[in-house]
Amino acid sequence: MPAAMTQEKEARFDAGRYQSAGVDIDAGQAFVRAIAPLVRSTARPGANPDLAGFAGFFDLAEAGFKDPVLVAATDGVGTKLQLTARCGRHKVAGIDLVAMCVNDLLVHGAQPLFFLDYFASNKLDPACAREVIEGIVEGCRQAGCALIGGETAEMPEHYRPGEYDLAGFALGALERGRRLPRENIEPGDVVLGLASSGAHANGFTLIRQVMRQNGLFLADPAPFASGETMASALLVPTRIYVPSLLPLFEQDMVKALAHITGGGLIENVPRVLPAGVIARINAASWRAPPLFRWLHEAGQITPEEMLRVFNCGIGMMVIVDAASSDAVVRQLEEQGETVYRLGELAPGAGPARVELAGTGA
Repeated sequence: MPAAMTQEKEARFDAGRYQSAGVDIDAGQAFVRAIAPLVRSTARPGANPDLAGFAGFFDLAEAGFKDPVLVAATDGVGTKLQLTARCGRHKVAGIDLVAMCVNDLLVHGAQPLFFLDYFASNKLDPACAREVIEGIVEGCRQAGCALIGGETAEMPEHYRPGEYDLAGFALGALERGRRLPRENIEPGDVVLGLASSGAHANGFTLIRQVMRQNGLFLADPAPFASGETMASALLVPTRIYVPSLLPLFEQDMVKALAHITGGGLIENVPRVLPAGVIARINAASWRAPPLFRWLHEAGQITPEEMLRVFNCGIGMMVIVDAASSDAVVRQLEEQGETVYRLGELAPGAGPARVELAGTGA
């Protein structure tokens, strides 16, 4: 038998053995071909996504950068993924994956450029995986970044049937000298809050615990949202703030941002403030949405813990100069954001911290 035919036969045999072990190479290749048009739809200046290669490319000069500094972020969806998987809301998981990464890039003043994803499962379910990718593509479109590559892995001995996991990686850039937070942060600066779209992708371990304590399942009516199930009320995509905030960067109207994720306002805001500054936030300046009020009462969670675990309705904190605060609020509202005036910065001793006044969560 000719050597070429022998090699071909062995390749087929090996592929069959791999498939019988739980990994279907052909199905994976077919999936990549199927999602290629979706991926190409995220093209932007600097990137024309093509899944045929071994790596993705981005041309910073084509994107208009002169002296760029690169900024990278990685994140996942946490245990919210368990809920999206159970009720088939896979697209939400994909949007969340992008949102958690690109919102972190914003905190440093970076424009998101491209995104990479990692999708691992017990066995590739093309319909489920496609919905996840559709969500990732939607998130990339909202953020204006290209999906230039990813990895799909079948690991039957690592995940249980029906399980999958996600990881996301985003790269952004900014011109040298434009990094946030700015060095001119000072007492008197105004603290603004941008409304969240829900719990985003944080605190779902505690949310699931409160559900168990109250005997609630995803298909049950939500006690805090009339006409909705727990699934529809909880599994709302994380808000992506890129379109609203990038124009403010270009006008140099933002001094600092804090993405309100795990740790809440209490722990995330001080991360972007200099020592000797206190962020005085009036907890009565916004009203926590019904979801958070329900968690507070049904879970018997203290206001302090609520503000450390959840965003409580504030997804992004913005620090601006007092003189430009009205203009910033107006522009953000024109972009569709709900904006709250949370308080101001004040002088203090020692490390930066948040000082809360008002009724809390």
